[in-house]
Amino acid sequence: MRVQPRKVRILADEVRGKNAAQAAQLLRFHPSKGARYLRKILISAMANAQENNNMSIETLRVASIQVDEGPRLKRIQPRAMGRAFRIVKKTSHITVVVDEAAQLGEQ
Repeated sequence: MRVQPRKVRILADEVRGKNAAQAAQLLRFHPSKGARYLRKILISAMANAQENNNMSIETLRVASIQVDEGPRLKRIQPRAMGRAFRIVKKTSHITVVVDEAAQLGEQ
């Protein structure tokens, strides 16, 4: 994803361990670009759990979110007298794992 990992990690800490549907709702109204990408990945993980493992969406929770740094795109900004400043466009590798939450009566 074309978003800085540091900014996505802040959002990942907010939704880690919560109900997956509730986490998607929280991210839906967050103004940052990272929230939009994280929500998209979370919804995809929920859909995969439902299709591939026959899990119910209502019982899913966010088990873990891992945000790693991806490749950096290096660009230059021309400056005065033939100089150039480097612009580093950072990317992220985001991994979301959802799991069925334990029922309240079970131990």
